[in-house]
Amino acid sequence: SRSRSGGAHPGSESRADVRGRARGMAGAGREDGAAEEHCVFAFDALHSHFSRAACHPPGFPHSSGEAFPLFVTWSKRDGRGNHQLRGCIGNLRAQPILAIKEYALSAALSDRRFHPIAASEVSSLEVTVSLLANFEASLAWDDWEVGIHGVWIDLVDPDGTPRNATYLPDVPPEQGWTVRETIDALVRKAGYTGQVTDLVRSLIRLTRYQSTLHKLSYSEYAQIVETRGVTR
Repeated sequence: SRSRSGGAHPGSESRADVRGRARGMAGAGREDGAAEEHCVFAFDALHSHFSRAACHPPGFPHSSGEAFPLFVTWSKRDGRGNHQLRGCIGNLRAQPILAIKEYALSAALSDRRFHPIAASEVSSLEVTVSLLANFEASLAWDDWEVGIHGVWIDLVDPDGTPRNATYLPDVPPEQGWTVRETIDALVRKAGYTGQVTDLVRSLIRLTRYQSTLHKLSYSEYAQIVETRGVTR
């Protein structure tokens, strides 16, 4: 199932499901990681949607059947130059690399936390493509490092409700969070409204992972397209 901003619906996977998924993802990933052409393909997908034209084929190899857990994130600069999240959707299960197109459109148009991105916003957007790898499951809540790992938490809360949620590796450092602050925020993101105590944290089984990411602004995208002499 898709995840928004690295988060999933509470209770959407069992603990056994998470362990199985992590084993399946352990070997996933590209040696060269996320790349500029992945971001170009995401912008191409959004541009083709608004222009109602066919999407240009990707500028990266895609015929080998490679599959990766991946996320596409759209952000927009506000009047003070700060980035505002406009959508983020991805999947912790391995997806064909061409799924960047699907998730680029879903993140832009179907992230229910935000109004769909309008055509008038495209020129102020930045896209981030993240490819995930090195999943390690069934860890303690604090067995990870800020700035290195993304984290998925899976717990059954004191009321007996299964919950889960995730943050990509770049989220905690961007927010200035410590390990504990990140975990507490994830527990709340998973839908738990009670106090996040040591007991609640002890119920967590954590999956950590790493990622490579590439960012591209619309102005950089436009320059790339112009340089290549391609009309999009």
